[in-house]
Amino acid sequence: MARLGSRLGAFSRFLAVKLATSLGVVLGAATLVFLVLHVLPGDPVERMLGESADPADKAAMRACLDLDKPLPAQYGVFLSHVVDGTLGYVDCARTTTVASLIAENFPHTLALALASMLVALLLALPLGIASAIKANTLIDDVASTASLVGLAMHNAWLGPLLIIAFAISWPVLPPPGAPDSLAALVLPSIAIGVHLAALLSRMTRAGVLDVLDEDYVRTARAKGLSERAVIGKHVLRNALIPVITIAGLQFGALLAGAIITEKVFARPGIGSLLLEAIDNRNYALVQGCVLCISGCYVVVNLLTDLAYGAVDPRIRAR
Repeated sequence: MARLGSRLGAFSRFLAVKLATSLGVVLGAATLVFLVLHVLPGDPVERMLGESADPADKAAMRACLDLDKPLPAQYGVFLSHVVDGTLGYVDCARTTTVASLIAENFPHTLALALASMLVALLLALPLGIASAIKANTLIDDVASTASLVGLAMHNAWLGPLLIIAFAISWPVLPPPGAPDSLAALVLPSIAIGVHLAALLSRMTRAGVLDVLDEDYVRTARAKGLSERAVIGKHVLRNALIPVITIAGLQFGALLAGAIITEKVFARPGIGSLLLEAIDNRNYALVQGCVLCISGCYVVVNLLTDLAYGAVDPRIRAR
């Protein structure tokens, strides 16, 4: 019982430190974006109303958006909107909050990220494991070649190719701009997942090869365990640590918004919302999107750290 209490206390301290540093990272990113937006040339009011708008209308719009206040006061307004959960307003009428727009678009990005990661893992793990177990054979050569081809195919090129093949020439899947559905997720998730699978398969192969030479693997085989048990219970649990790291970081990037893919497939999401906000010089929306993106990275990194302990008992003990 005492040992359990000690472990719970250590875990609580770990979480407290992680959460404190994470909040600092999110606040730092939001502050940096706030400063950069206000340093960049250009007037968001003129972007909204046009250069020929009446000066009185411009002044009213500037006051409505709190742009007539000093920079420290604007930063205080931004922090107050973070605290109250609205993240600011996208219009002078204050009918639409930034938080509501992010909440409306985030599920689309989350669905794309999950589908892309699923495609990547379904391709990467079997390829990487087979390539390592059958190292220096035809299977290894084929898997390595497939990985190199996948690394070379960026989603900016693969996405349009998939659209031409499966939405235009052979229209079996929805074209860009179709209502979001499981069928509409297939092409964009493949466009992202293939490139990610190539990276993860190389990491899986390298990790499995390193572990296959360990003494405990030879001991497990000497005890008469089947090859499937050796790979599943002893090899993968130790070889997947670097794979989890890369997968976690990449999943955070996907949650941040696969901007190119969302643009190519005309999908709603955080990436498309951020591009629109930047184009319109909507300070509140840009700041809110960046805050959401930073938060996603922080949460994914925290979950990745926790996943280490689930996979490797030595890390959990520490």
